[in-house]
Amino acid sequence: MADKVTVPVVRARKGGARLKMVTAYDTPSARIADRAGADIILVGDSLANVVLGFETTLRVGVEEMVHHTAAVSRARPRALVVGDMPFLSYHVSVEEAVRHAGRFVREGGAEAVKLEGGRKRIPVVEAVLAAEIPVMGHIGLTPQSVHAMGGYRVQGKQVDAARALLADAHALEEAGVFAIVLEGVPAELAAAITAAVAVPTIGIGAGKAVDGQVLVFHDVLGFHDQRLAKFVRPYAHLFDDAVAALSAFFADVESGAFPSAEESYTMPPEEAQALLGGGDASAG
Repeated sequence: MADKVTVPVVRARKGGARLKMVTAYDTPSARIADRAGADIILVGDSLANVVLGFETTLRVGVEEMVHHTAAVSRARPRALVVGDMPFLSYHVSVEEAVRHAGRFVREGGAEAVKLEGGRKRIPVVEAVLAAEIPVMGHIGLTPQSVHAMGGYRVQGKQVDAARALLADAHALEEAGVFAIVLEGVPAELAAAITAAVAVPTIGIGAGKAVDGQVLVFHDVLGFHDQRLAKFVRPYAHLFDDAVAALSAFFADVESGAFPSAEESYTMPPEEAQALLGGGDASAG
């Protein structure tokens, strides 16, 4: 069995073999991701969208995220488990942010946490790191800022905005994050950030010139019937497969083909005879 992936292992992969990261939200999805060879499993706040049915990630809180992080951790994956800190879990105060990050580790079994934002999040990043909790950064299109951004829009397309994101990446690196997610940014900017920082960058909608890639579990597997973002490549269509499988099951129920004799339990013949005949199997 391959060695456990740790924060130092991830950090050492800068410029080396590309990091493979995917989201997971429960024990079965974590086992699937781990068996497939994930280096990092992110218990993403995309839970709100793909599992709980909300339109944005803003509707999920610490309780739900810690609960699902614990479910992922119970799979005991080789992959590094990162808990995604949700909206308002690190925005109110530094002290509250540290307490919430601590819950991800103590109750959820996470080995690191991720939070969104650049330079304005540095005090939080530093405080969480001071509590001995590794932090993954996330800049570019940050879904928790959807309303401030006016929607899910590519970030850093203009020079000034690109320079601001580059400054954010430098600040996060200097603060001590072990990796940075770059979401929804032009490939050229992602390449510039990747070359400029000494920690791994993990892209999602950020082109090829990064140190790793991440996608949402349900998107990769086609496990829903929603419209996919431009940067998503589905590798299966499990939603359609699941509908077909359940339809076949329901058809067999209607026809009486399920269950078969092989799928049914039986009594010993004498017990069945006594039952059907109304006699007492223990008599005589």
